[in-house]
Amino acid sequence: MADALPIVMNEQTHRFEVHLDGETAFAEYVLHHGSMVLPHTVVPPAFEGRGVGSALARAALGYAREHGLTVKPLCPFIAGYIKNHPEWQDLVDETFRERLGL
Repeated sequence: MADALPIVMNEQTHRFEVHLDGETAFAEYVLHHGSMVLPHTVVPPAFEGRGVGSALARAALGYAREHGLTVKPLCPFIAGYIKNHPEWQDLVDETFRERLGL
């Protein structure tokens, strides 16, 4: 399911979003002084365990990499995703590295 998700960056709501069967899954973001703060991710219960959260994380982190931003993962899901996927760890802002055990 996650491979074909049409994730959009909604600049008005400051969220990466995907709309599924009338519901919205999203990862909130705040752009601030060369960093992307990721405070919260929501996946409706009907879509949990189907890779939707991971797809949102990849979209947000991919945007950060593409735009030369560091990442401040406040969201426990995003922080866990980064810990489990070393290919994204270089994006983590220095002030958050110890918090994530990096």
